[in-house]
Amino acid sequence: MRLLILIFALLCSPAWAEEVELELVLLADASGSITDYEIQFQRQGYADAITDPAVLSAIAGTNYGSIAVTYVEWAANTAVVVDWQKIDGLESATAFASALTAPPRQAFGRNAIGAALLDGKRLIETNEFTGWRKVIDFSGDSPNNYSGPSIEEARQEVISAGITINALPILCRFCDTPVRYADLGKIYEERIIGGMGAFVITAVSEEDLAVAIRRKLILEIAGTMPERRAEIEADGHPIE
Repeated sequence: MRLLILIFALLCSPAWAEEVELELVLLADASGSITDYEIQFQRQGYADAITDPAVLSAIAGTNYGSIAVTYVEWAANTAVVVDWQKIDGLESATAFASALTAPPRQAFGRNAIGAALLDGKRLIETNEFTGWRKVIDFSGDSPNNYSGPSIEEARQEVISAGITINALPILCRFCDTPVRYADLGKIYEERIIGGMGAFVITAVSEEDLAVAIRRKLILEIAGTMPERRAEIEADGHPIE
């Protein structure tokens, strides 16, 4: 009888979760305004950033020396491009980067930002890691939400779960026309981000996207934030 009770208790116990410093969802825009070439360009930016010595140094400097990361693209649907992986050094970071650049595009259609945020929350709550900080790193080039839950509803649900939302508004990718939303950074600051230490870093063009991604990752991993919303100049130097 005691053996049966013990077995029942083990079956009912929560699954073992590996402890890391940070659970990080990289939630990247793959909506209809983004071409396949731009999808690959964006992925390469994240691949280069996750293997950058400064990012690896930030990971090594945390209490656990490791983070858990997944890369997800969003549009009308969300698609996991790289499932959760533990990053604790160059080898694991390189494996993540290699997996990121290989798959074809998997998300299509118009913006569903609210649904994307809630999927980010679900991925954090159902993975096999536990971090004392949990962050959704949202990037996009538009504030529109054409289907699914409202941004306000989803944002509140995510924040209430103790998850921080940071944002990377991208004003222009290979644009030869005027920027559609020149105040996108302010819009994301007001409507998207939230939670402990939330912040916005705006990338002005494709030329500084990699700089913005790297800087944002370092801040998220270290658990710090810029003194105010930061934008990146075309030459890659932050405006602070």
